[in-house]
Parts: sequence; C-alpha cells; structure tokens
Amino acid sequence: MKKIEAIIKPFKLEEVKEALADVGVQGMTITEVKGFGRQKGHKELYRGAEYVVEFLPKVKIEIIVGDDVLEEVVKAIVKGASTGRIGDGKIFVSPVDDAIRIRTGESGDVAIS
Repeated sequence: MKKIEAIIKPFKLEEVKEALADVGVQGMTITEVKGFGRQKGHKELYRGAEYVVEFLPKVKIEIIVGDDVLEEVVKAIVKGASTGRIGDGKIFVSPVDDAIRIRTGESGDVAIS
C-alpha cells in the first residue's frame, strides 16, 4: 500500500476529484493548507497599501491505494491538476505498513477497498 499526498491549486480540486473517480478511487481526505515553493508568494494592493502574500492557499489530497493502481492514480492527479504554470503543486508517495477499518477491524488491502 502507498500513501499519496498531493498539494494542488484549490480551483483544480474538482477536476482532480473527477479524474480520480474515473480510475476507481473511492475515498480521499482533503485539507485546506497554505504554503509556497518556487512561487515565493506575490504582492497585492489593498486600500492603496502594498503587501506581500507569502503563503498561498493550496489543497492537500491524501489517498491510500494499493501498489497495483499507484501509477494510474498518480497520472490521474497530474492530468487533473496540471495548468502548465508554476505553482501547480507536488505529489509525494510513501509506503504504508497497514490500514485498519475501525468499524469492522479489517486490515490490509481489504480495509482500503
């Protein structure tokens, strides 16, 4: 099993959700986050005063998938999240030792399907 964490632009969430549904992803966790990478934020003008917005709003998607569908899920996220511009985000993949469904006590791949 693998954990996929994707940091994307908020307005791309619906497209990513649809792309993931098309490849059979049944569940995900979404968190509103802030951060910056190469973008380094931007300057805005408010009531005549200029200020720097250092942390930009992003959405973090967390999904646990089986090893057999990892590549397909990652491709779906890239397809849905890409704008071709700086700040599109990142995808992180890490191993998951186990998963347990609390309601039934099932563990392993059965718990994530």
